[in-house]
Amino acid sequence: MWEHFAHQADIGIRGVGSTMDEAFAEAGVALMAVIGSPDKVRPTKQCVLACQADDPEQLFVDWINALIFEVAANHWFFSRFAVTIRDGKLSATGFGEPIDPERHETAVEPKAATYLMLEVRQRPDGNWIAQCVVDV
Repeated sequence: MWEHFAHQADIGIRGVGSTMDEAFAEAGVALMAVIGSPDKVRPTKQCVLACQADDPEQLFVDWINALIFEVAANHWFFSRFAVTIRDGKLSATGFGEPIDPERHETAVEPKAATYLMLEVRQRPDGNWIAQCVVDV
């Protein structure tokens, strides 16, 4: 599950999953939904991503910024992600294709993940949440 939450001029992204890996993957889809319609993306190509940080919150910010970089610099758009986090190291595969503005109906280009409302934690129901506000 993923969702957006309101934050003045920017937008919050949140991923929820049964593991931290799943929450990060869902937050990636939430980020893509800020940009356009991830359900219109054909997962025809794979992009390998990696980052490392000392704590889960910094790892999350680095993860979201890595995705923003792939969109801005390499014109990737993703429909889903497979994420593995072990000992502060994130390795992921994004499934997607090059951006086609007509078919993907792009709306906004995010600039960066921020530390506003940054949270990575396990909820009492056992699910994980990963969220932050993204500067758009």
